[in-house]
Amino acid sequence: MAQVLVVDDEEGIREFIAEALEHQHQVASAADAQQALAALSAKTFDLMLTDLKMPGTSGLELLRRAKELQPDLEVIVLTAHGTVNTAVEAMKRGAFDFLQKPVSGPDELRLLCERALERRNLLAERESRDRLPEAPPLSYGDATMQRVVVALKKVARTEATVLLFGESGTGKEVAARALHALSDRAGGPFVAINCAALSDNLLESELFGHEKGAFTGATAARRGRIELAAQGTFFLDEVGELKPELQAKLLRVLQERSFERVGGSRTVQADVRWVAATNRDLAAMVKTGQFREDLYHRLAVFPIELPPLRERRDDILPLARTLLGRIAANLGRRGLTLSDEAERAIVGGEWSGNVRELQNALERAAIVCEGTQIGPGDLDPVPVWRSKGSAERNPLAPEAPGGAVASLEAIERRAIEQALASVDGNRRKAAELLGIGVRTLYDKLKRYGL
Repeated sequence: MAQVLVVDDEEGIREFIAEALEHQHQVASAADAQQALAALSAKTFDLMLTDLKMPGTSGLELLRRAKELQPDLEVIVLTAHGTVNTAVEAMKRGAFDFLQKPVSGPDELRLLCERALERRNLLAERESRDRLPEAPPLSYGDATMQRVVVALKKVARTEATVLLFGESGTGKEVAARALHALSDRAGGPFVAINCAALSDNLLESELFGHEKGAFTGATAARRGRIELAAQGTFFLDEVGELKPELQAKLLRVLQERSFERVGGSRTVQADVRWVAATNRDLAAMVKTGQFREDLYHRLAVFPIELPPLRERRDDILPLARTLLGRIAANLGRRGLTLSDEAERAIVGGEWSGNVRELQNALERAAIVCEGTQIGPGDLDPVPVWRSKGSAERNPLAPEAPGGAVASLEAIERRAIEQALASVDGNRRKAAELLGIGVRTLYDKLKRYGL
């Protein structure tokens, strides 16, 4: 629940706003600027709604002093007819928006408040990310990655749509964030969505937002993530998992740079930089009819392939040391290092799960390591569950009873079982290890009765 402060010298207006908002937020009231400043000095608020014309200290002066007390406070100013110019001046001084009195109804008020609070949340998330330890760089100088770094720097200066592709775990989201940071939109939000993580109906609402009453449970209007990414970068992860209906809707947004919320008719502009990513072969999916050709060409204006970790050997060791430093700090085990033998094992590894697999292996090793130095034995995968009497044989090996070669389906089933066992049944992590989408994994679980 957000903390909201309502400031107006008219009691009726204060009561109207409080009644409209109090079922969703904690609302406090003040009759003038002095009462408001006292409240702001005593408590942190997320949003303030204030009249511009009040006896004594004006709303503009209150806005200035409120921002001094609480710089992150979002402010909506209430203005009567004829004082719109003053409201515009308030926005130049940091107000989020203005609302002209008399307010048409509680829905308009609630919608504007939700927009202001959404912006506050996005800014808070960005600041939180900025306080985190710096993420590992895209490359530590490996020649294979240099072309990727150069390409990202060149395309970042444009508005071209970028398609990042490569195996699961190669760092496509890291590349997308780097692209955003290098672009002219770096001051705007970076908003991401995983197309494989949500059902079709929920994904549509998350992308485009919805109006009140659009479907059961839509008790209020809500902005979608494309709208929240305005003036920033919108990242579509696992875009190859989109169903045909949503592919068509996404194509329209890319073509027209506008859309309507679910259940709405008002056109909303899509002022975003588009970046998409996939670990699937979209060109092959186009040939089989699984992915729209016109959408593919819209997304692949500037395609960039992220090479697997095994093809960038010079990056592996410095990346492992950086990741271990962050992991050790999070676990409270600063000073943890890799032995020479462990480093050789890491550099020589295949890392089919790429950076994500390397990070998981280091985290497991940091947990099981007894001393201050990780050895090659600490890097071994955690043993999966085995039935009684099967210790001499890997139960997930691709061999059928009697020594015959197992079918592809049997191998796939065992691979899924092994992935699930290694991540304690977490289906999202299992899908990442297998290099498939979550929806694809669910289909296979149903198919094999798992």
